[in-house]
Amino acid sequence: MAETCKEEFVDAATVNSWLEAGEALLIDVREAHEHKLARIEAANLNPLSSFDPKVLPIKDNKKIIFHCASGVRCGIAAKKMMSSGHEGTIYRLQGGIQAWHEAGYPILFE
Repeated sequence: MAETCKEEFVDAATVNSWLEAGEALLIDVREAHEHKLARIEAANLNPLSSFDPKVLPIKDNKKIIFHCASGVRCGIAAKKMMSSGHEGTIYRLQGGIQAWHEAGYPILFE
């Protein structure tokens, strides 16, 4: 029986732990101008306005984590990912890049 796809929220500490261990792929679904102004260094940009699950650099069974500014747009991206036939869990950074910053993790600013 094929595994179904689901989404789950994770906090910044968990995301950071997974990234440090090389276990995750972080996808920023904000727009390019937002990503340019402030970004999480490990994040790959795939803006929601042109989001295409087929171009995500998915490999090595890494956890897929979406993030946006506050956590709303990544939910839309997660639903698009599920509709594309992805199997497994799609994680969402609870509170987005704002929560990442508030937790004390580094942000690269333009």
